[in-house]
Amino acid sequence: MADNKEVVKIVSDNRQARYLYEIIETYEAGIQLTGTEVKSIRAGKVNLRDGYVLIRNGEALLLNVHISPYDASGAYFNHEPRRTRKLLLHRKEINKLIGQIQQKGLTLVPLKMYIKGNWIKISLGLARGKKLHDKRETLKRRDDQREMARALKR
Repeated sequence: MADNKEVVKIVSDNRQARYLYEIIETYEAGIQLTGTEVKSIRAGKVNLRDGYVLIRNGEALLLNVHISPYDASGAYFNHEPRRTRKLLLHRKEINKLIGQIQQKGLTLVPLKMYIKGNWIKISLGLARGKKLHDKRETLKRRDDQREMARALKR
């Protein structure tokens, strides 16, 4: 009997992005990967912190995301850790993103990478950069929530 619920295992989370950017909308995309990249991702050796997405020639490209080389394979068969990877999005989504990025001055950042069923997916956030006072406000709100949680525990 097939289970309707997809198993989702989060491999990497970019918490820095939520601090630096105000996330307006999220998208789910597939990634074009090599075999050794898939094995490294399944082992959890991914860093999304400095990553970003560019749209060039009608294709979404993931840049500056570090996927460590796979330990159990030789150097010849391994991949470049920070190579540019193509994202798999529908044409309508790409066209919508092109319009929003060019007109509103927004950017696309990777939020998390996860395994959904047998596929490796990435969650992208359409984001606007926060100003310094916005970052301070976020920190203050988080501290206030912690204090309230501590008060409720007592």
